[in-house]
Amino acid sequence: MTKTIIYFYIPKQVTLLDLSGVVEVFQEAIGLGFQYELQFISSQSSVVSSSGLEFASLTHFSKTNPKENDLVFISGSSTHQIDLNAEDALFFEWLQQLNANQTTICSICSGAFLLAKAGLLDHKECTTHWKLVDKLKKDFPLAKTQNNTLFTQSGTIYTSAGIITGIDLALHIIEQRHGKETAATIAKELVVYKRRHGNDEQESVYLQNRNHRDEKIHIIQDWIISNLEKTSTIDFLAELIHIGPRNLTRIFKKQTGITIAEYRTKLRIEKAKSLLLNSDYKIEHIAHLCGYKTSKQLRVILESYLDALPSEIKNCWS
Repeated sequence: MTKTIIYFYIPKQVTLLDLSGVVEVFQEAIGLGFQYELQFISSQSSVVSSSGLEFASLTHFSKTNPKENDLVFISGSSTHQIDLNAEDALFFEWLQQLNANQTTICSICSGAFLLAKAGLLDHKECTTHWKLVDKLKKDFPLAKTQNNTLFTQSGTIYTSAGIITGIDLALHIIEQRHGKETAATIAKELVVYKRRHGNDEQESVYLQNRNHRDEKIHIIQDWIISNLEKTSTIDFLAELIHIGPRNLTRIFKKQTGITIAEYRTKLRIEKAKSLLLNSDYKIEHIAHLCGYKTSKQLRVILESYLDALPSEIKNCWS
């Protein structure tokens, strides 16, 4: 069987996690017996990462000939050091030729800027690190840059927000090529707590509404996260931090911007999404794990948030 070659393009000041996370996913796939070969390429023989680690003996990209079934990952560099002039015209012509050959091309984080300069993102949905979204929109207005998105696919072009989302994207590609079971096996081996999907928000729901310094409210939020299957009253939560119920309600809304009920619902929806997509549990059991007495209650909640749900879940409720 012919091996699929995965080329990892390493730019100057590459961010290590942009590269290593994706590499590990496919290294695990090789360990499972899939016919992949990893090659590391660049525009020069050695590159110093943003952390100071040097990569040496890199193959020049012009000496490669990726085929249609191969993959090319363009890693990102530091979000503070985007220098499109660091690559010459030959590199962008190489990317254009790959695209013409229908080779799958994936960008990680700021790697999207290299695809955009080559014209590969014109009129295509794409994304990048949240710090760089506005810059990508401004510098390349023809690209359909998406806000707060983990990764996108437009034909054979994939883009991701970068850092850990490179792992999400790599697992997504593994799932497309080899099925959900293989992707789940690799995720488990890498101790990936939760498979995320492209339209998930870049900021985890578990980190949202926590940009405050009120330790008592953090205690309440931690308790809710760890006990989503339990029903708790405002009186019970107030006793945890030794304040009155009305005071808790007021302070929680002031510090987080939402009510306790709204916060709990966000978390329960996130947990339900994860279990529906990544477990074999029956709907009734998932509802109980999320704090609902019946699957009907869960369905009513999910239907009110259909626009924010992956298509796989939408199809379940249609």
